[in-house]
Amino acid sequence: MRFLGATHLVVGFENRAEAERFLEAFKERLAKFGLELNAEKTRLIEFGRFAAPNREQRGEGKPETFTFLGFTHYCGKRRGNGAFIVWRKTAKKRMVAKLRAIKAELRYRMHEPIASVGAWLQKVVVGYYQYHAVPGNLSLVSCTPIRWSASSLFIQGGSRMHKGARTVLCGGRSAMIVPTASK
Repeated sequence: MRFLGATHLVVGFENRAEAERFLEAFKERLAKFGLELNAEKTRLIEFGRFAAPNREQRGEGKPETFTFLGFTHYCGKRRGNGAFIVWRKTAKKRMVAKLRAIKAELRYRMHEPIASVGAWLQKVVVGYYQYHAVPGNLSLVSCTPIRWSASSLFIQGGSRMHKGARTVLCGGRSAMIVPTASK
Protein backbone atom coordinates (compact mmCIF):
# COMPACT_ATOMS: atom_id res chain seq x y z
CA MET A 1 0.00 0.00 0.00
CA ARG A 2 1.27 3.45 -0.86
CA PHE A 3 0.52 6.75 0.87
CA LEU A 4 -0.55 9.31 -1.71
CA GLY A 5 -1.99 12.14 0.38
CA ALA A 6 -0.29 15.02 2.12
CA THR A 7 -0.93 16.33 5.58
CA HIS A 8 0.13 19.72 6.88
CA LEU A 9 0.73 20.40 10.52
CA VAL A 10 1.80 23.36 12.64
CA VAL A 11 2.65 22.72 16.28
CA GLY A 12 3.58 25.36 18.85
CA PHE A 13 5.85 24.93 21.85
CA GLU A 14 6.97 27.24 24.61
CA ASN A 15 10.65 26.36 24.29
CA ARG A 16 12.95 25.00 21.61
CA ALA A 17 13.99 21.87 23.55
CA GLU A 18 10.37 20.67 23.70
CA ALA A 19 9.96 21.32 19.98
CA GLU A 20 13.12 19.37 19.13
CA ARG A 21 12.01 16.41 21.31
CA PHE A 22 8.59 16.39 19.64
CA LEU A 23 10.13 16.54 16.15
CA GLU A 24 12.37 13.55 16.85
CA ALA A 25 9.51 11.51 18.35
CA PHE A 26 7.26 12.45 15.44
CA LYS A 27 9.87 11.34 12.87
CA GLU A 28 10.25 8.01 14.69
CA ARG A 29 6.47 7.52 14.81
CA LEU A 30 6.09 8.21 11.09
CA ALA A 31 8.97 5.85 10.29
CA LYS A 32 7.06 2.98 11.95
CA PHE A 33 4.48 3.38 9.17
CA GLY A 34 7.04 3.82 6.40
CA LEU A 35 6.49 7.59 6.21
CA GLU A 36 8.85 10.51 6.51
CA LEU A 37 8.67 14.28 6.77
CA ASN A 38 9.42 16.43 3.76
CA ALA A 39 12.79 17.95 4.70
CA GLU A 40 12.20 21.03 2.51
CA LYS A 41 8.94 21.88 4.30
CA THR A 42 9.87 20.94 7.85
CA ARG A 43 11.49 23.56 10.03
CA LEU A 44 11.63 24.91 13.53
CA ILE A 45 11.15 28.66 13.79
CA GLU A 46 11.14 31.08 16.67
CA PHE A 47 7.65 32.52 16.70
CA GLY A 48 5.37 34.09 19.25
CA ARG A 49 5.17 36.75 21.90
CA PHE A 50 8.88 36.69 22.79
CA ALA A 51 10.29 36.04 19.31
CA ALA A 52 10.75 39.70 18.31
CA PRO A 53 12.41 40.87 21.56
CA ASN A 54 14.64 37.75 21.72
CA ARG A 55 15.78 38.16 18.11
CA GLU A 56 16.36 41.89 18.60
CA GLN A 57 18.47 41.17 21.69
CA ARG A 58 20.63 38.76 19.63
CA GLY A 59 20.94 41.32 16.81
CA GLU A 60 18.80 39.28 14.41
CA GLY A 61 15.99 40.56 12.19
CA LYS A 62 12.25 40.16 12.47
CA PRO A 63 10.80 36.76 13.42
CA GLU A 64 10.33 34.32 10.55
CA THR A 65 6.95 33.86 8.91
CA PHE A 66 5.25 30.67 7.82
CA THR A 67 2.57 29.90 5.27
CA PHE A 68 -0.22 27.56 6.28
CA LEU A 69 -3.69 26.97 4.80
CA GLY A 70 -3.33 29.81 2.31
CA PHE A 71 -2.22 32.45 4.82
CA THR A 72 1.21 33.79 5.65
CA HIS A 73 1.39 34.07 9.44
CA TYR A 74 3.64 36.63 11.09
CA CYS A 75 4.24 38.13 14.53
CA GLY A 76 2.69 41.51 15.19
CA LYS A 77 1.36 43.88 17.78
CA ARG A 78 -2.12 45.24 18.31
CA ARG A 79 -2.42 48.89 17.43
CA GLY A 80 -4.27 49.84 20.59
CA ASN A 81 -2.21 48.31 23.40
CA GLY A 82 0.85 46.81 21.70
CA ALA A 83 -0.06 43.27 22.79
CA PHE A 84 1.23 40.36 20.70
CA ILE A 85 -1.00 39.03 17.94
CA VAL A 86 -0.55 36.56 15.11
CA TRP A 87 -1.35 38.41 11.90
CA ARG A 88 -2.41 36.57 8.77
CA LYS A 89 -2.38 37.73 5.18
CA THR A 90 -3.36 35.85 2.06
CA ALA A 91 -0.40 33.98 0.63
CA LYS A 92 0.57 35.63 -2.64
CA LYS A 93 0.81 32.32 -4.52
CA ARG A 94 -2.69 31.39 -3.45
CA MET A 95 -4.21 34.73 -4.44
CA VAL A 96 -2.53 34.73 -7.86
CA ALA A 97 -3.66 31.15 -8.49
CA LYS A 98 -7.24 31.95 -7.50
CA LEU A 99 -7.38 35.03 -9.73
CA ARG A 100 -6.01 33.02 -12.67
CA ALA A 101 -8.58 30.29 -12.08
CA ILE A 102 -11.42 32.85 -11.97
CA LYS A 103 -10.17 34.47 -15.17
CA ALA A 104 -10.03 31.10 -16.95
CA GLU A 105 -13.52 30.15 -15.75
CA LEU A 106 -14.93 33.54 -16.82
CA ARG A 107 -13.43 33.01 -20.27
CA TYR A 108 -15.01 29.55 -20.40
CA ARG A 109 -18.40 30.98 -19.37
CA MET A 110 -18.27 34.06 -21.62
CA HIS A 111 -21.17 32.93 -23.80
CA GLU A 112 -23.47 31.99 -20.93
CA PRO A 113 -26.25 34.39 -19.86
CA ILE A 114 -25.01 37.28 -17.71
CA ALA A 115 -27.28 36.27 -14.81
CA SER A 116 -25.79 32.77 -14.79
CA VAL A 117 -22.22 34.04 -14.81
CA GLY A 118 -23.10 36.59 -12.13
CA ALA A 119 -24.63 33.95 -9.87
CA TRP A 120 -21.51 31.79 -10.20
CA LEU A 121 -19.17 34.74 -9.63
CA GLN A 122 -21.15 35.89 -6.60
CA LYS A 123 -20.71 32.46 -4.97
CA VAL A 124 -16.99 32.50 -5.69
CA VAL A 125 -16.46 36.00 -4.33
CA VAL A 126 -18.61 35.49 -1.22
CA GLY A 127 -16.71 32.27 -0.46
CA TYR A 128 -13.38 34.01 -0.98
CA TYR A 129 -14.34 36.84 1.39
CA GLN A 130 -15.74 34.46 4.00
CA TYR A 131 -12.43 32.57 4.13
CA HIS A 132 -9.94 35.40 3.68
CA ALA A 133 -11.57 38.37 5.48
CA VAL A 134 -9.70 37.99 8.75
CA PRO A 135 -8.13 40.68 10.94
CA GLY A 136 -4.96 41.99 9.34
CA ASN A 137 -5.87 40.72 5.87
CA LEU A 138 -8.50 43.24 4.84
CA SER A 139 -6.05 45.31 2.78
CA LEU A 140 -5.26 42.26 0.60
CA VAL A 141 -8.90 41.24 0.35
CA SER A 142 -9.86 44.75 -0.74
CA CYS A 143 -7.27 44.82 -3.53
CA THR A 144 -8.81 41.91 -5.41
CA PRO A 145 -10.20 43.02 -8.77
CA ILE A 146 -13.72 42.07 -7.71
CA ARG A 147 -15.34 44.25 -5.05
CA TRP A 148 -18.81 44.50 -3.60
CA SER A 149 -20.82 47.56 -2.73
CA ALA A 150 -24.10 47.44 -0.85
CA SER A 151 -26.12 47.11 -4.03
CA SER A 152 -24.04 45.68 -6.83
CA LEU A 153 -20.91 43.98 -8.06
CA PHE A 154 -18.11 45.96 -9.62
CA ILE A 155 -15.28 44.47 -11.61
CA GLN A 156 -12.37 46.87 -11.39
CA GLY A 157 -10.28 47.76 -14.37
CA GLY A 158 -12.57 49.62 -16.75
CA SER A 159 -15.55 47.34 -17.09
CA ARG A 160 -17.71 48.25 -20.09
CA MET A 161 -20.87 46.85 -18.52
CA HIS A 162 -23.91 49.07 -18.19
CA LYS A 163 -25.58 49.73 -14.86
CA GLY A 164 -28.46 47.40 -15.77
CA ALA A 165 -26.04 44.57 -16.46
CA ARG A 166 -24.54 44.95 -12.98
CA THR A 167 -28.03 44.61 -11.49
CA VAL A 168 -28.58 41.44 -13.53
CA LEU A 169 -25.20 40.10 -12.37
CA CYS A 170 -26.36 40.45 -8.78
CA GLY A 171 -29.63 38.71 -9.47
CA GLY A 172 -31.59 41.96 -9.68
CA ARG A 173 -31.38 42.68 -5.95
CA SER A 174 -28.97 44.02 -3.39
CA ALA A 175 -26.25 41.70 -2.17
CA MET A 176 -27.07 40.53 1.34
CA ILE A 177 -24.64 39.57 4.11
CA VAL A 178 -21.65 40.32 1.94
CA PRO A 179 -18.73 42.00 3.69
CA THR A 180 -17.71 45.21 2.01
CA ALA A 181 -14.04 45.66 1.40
CA SER A 182 -13.59 49.13 0.04
CA LYS A 183 -10.76 51.54 0.64
